[in-house]
Amino acid sequence: MGNAFIDRMKSLLLAQRQEILNTIAESNKELRKALSETDPKDSADIASDDIDRIMIEALSSQDLKRYQAIESALLRINQGRYGLCAKCGKKIPEERLEAIPYAVLCVECQKSDERKNR
Repeated sequence: MGNAFIDRMKSLLLAQRQEILNTIAESNKELRKALSETDPKDSADIASDDIDRIMIEALSSQDLKRYQAIESALLRINQGRYGLCAKCGKKIPEERLEAIPYAVLCVECQKSDERKNR
């Protein structure tokens, strides 16, 4: 797996991460709009923890899992472990990484895990 491929995957992962962050930002705009339409006394009572909770809930659980997987993949790139199966240590085929850039398992290990979870 060459540096050009890893650089391309890193760019793709960063773009996917930005897409999720843009979704959060858009949700944040909607939250601010909703807060501006409430009584100022009511909005003053909303703690920042509540706002954080609302923002996390705004993300679907699928987006949150995808965001975490992307962050993990970016960390593996920085550590030089990107493209290696987390279970068996073999190289994950480039075709699989192109389809799922944040994949952590090779096809064989993924299938094995899916069979166990049935």
